[in-house]
Amino acid sequence: MRFLVAGAGSWGTAFAHVLLERGHDVVLGCHHEEQAAAIDATGRNPRYLTTVDLRAATAVPLADAPGDVDVVVVAVPSRAYADVVAALPGDAPVLSLTKGLDPATGERLSTRVSGRAVAVLSGPNMAEEIAIGMPTAAVVASEDGYLAGQLQHAINSSAFRVYVNPDVTGVELCAAAKNVIALAAGGVDGLDLGDNSKASLVTRGLAEMSRLGEAAGARAETFAGLAGMGDLIVTCWSRHGRNRRAGELIAQGRTPEEAVAEIGQTVEGLTTAPVLHALAKRLRVELPITDGVCSVLGGRSLDELVSRLMGRQPTEE
Repeated sequence: MRFLVAGAGSWGTAFAHVLLERGHDVVLGCHHEEQAAAIDATGRNPRYLTTVDLRAATAVPLADAPGDVDVVVVAVPSRAYADVVAALPGDAPVLSLTKGLDPATGERLSTRVSGRAVAVLSGPNMAEEIAIGMPTAAVVASEDGYLAGQLQHAINSSAFRVYVNPDVTGVELCAAAKNVIALAAGGVDGLDLGDNSKASLVTRGLAEMSRLGEAAGARAETFAGLAGMGDLIVTCWSRHGRNRRAGELIAQGRTPEEAVAEIGQTVEGLTTAPVLHALAKRLRVELPITDGVCSVLGGRSLDELVSRLMGRQPTEE
C-alpha cells in the first residue's frame, strides 16, 4: 500500500519506520521544507529519532503532499490537526495517531475529518521503543469494519501487534485523558511521594477516564484495554513520557512553558487538560484529578492539590 504520513515528529517518524518495515511505500510529509530536504538527502530525520533509517521513504513538504495514496496517517499536534486534515489532497481514508481533543471545538479529533473514512490508532506506543523494534501492541478503531481490518493486516507484525475495536469514542477519549493523568503522575514523581501514591493516582485516573467514557457513550471494556489501561500505564511510568516528565518538572518549580522548552517537543496534556475539563462540565462528569491539574496549571500549589485530593470525602470504590 502507499501511505502518506502527515507529520515528521517522533511518532510520525517511528510509524513511518513501522510501515517501511512492512514493505509499504511511504511518503513522509514534513512541516518544514528544510526537514524534508534533509531526510531525502541523508535518510535520517535531523531532529527526531535521528538514528531511524528513512532511506526508503520519500520526504516532501506537507504543502506538496500527493493525493494518490491509499491511506493518510495523521501524526501532528492536536492544535494543528483540523487545519492539516482540511488541507489534505485526495480522498484517501485517514488513520489518526494524534492523542488529544480539538482545542477549538472540544470535540474528538476524528470528528474534524470530513468526506473520508477515518480510523484511529492508540495504545502503549512510545515512539523511541518502536523505532528500535521493541515489541508492543496497539488498537485500531473505526466505525468502518473493513477499513479497520485492512489497516490491521497492513500494519500488524511480530513487533507491532494490532487489534481492532469499533469503539472510536472510547479509544479517542482514552488517548486524550491519559495524557492529563500522566501530568499528575509526573507531579507525584517530582514531589517524590512514592510508588503507593503514584499507583493510587493512576488507578483513580483510570476510574475517572472510565466515567467520562460512559457519559460519552463509549464501551467500558475499552478503558481496560490497550488504549485505556495500557496507554495510561506506559504514559505515567515511561522515562520517554513527555507528559509525565512535564508534570515532574512543574512539580520541581518550572512553569509549563519552561517544562515544554526543556523537553523540546509537544506536550499534549497541557493543551488537552482545559479542553477535557470543559468537556466533563458539558457531560456533567466529575473529574477531580483533571480539575486539579487545571488548577495547578493555573497557578495553584501542587502540595495544595495533593491535600485536596486526599481530603475528599471517602466513598465506595
